Amino acid sequence: MRDEYDFSNAKRNPYAKRTKKQITINIDSEAIDYFKVQSEKSGIPYQTLINLYLCDCATNSRELQLSWK
Repeated sequence: MRDEYDFSNAKRNPYAKRTKKQITINIDSEAIDYFKVQSEKSGIPYQTLINLYLCDCATNSRELQLSWK
């Protein structure tokens, strides 16, 4: 490893605002199993699929439509 590095031509990370934040969340095992099956079909890790789904909901301002019976 070098003693000094030259960052004079460095560029800012364009994805820096899209960094992920690690959290703890409780999800039903049925929901996890669903995304794991989808993961096997698509070849995308299940946690990534969950993140993509939640990002889609946020991007499209989806409103929760839930009724308790």
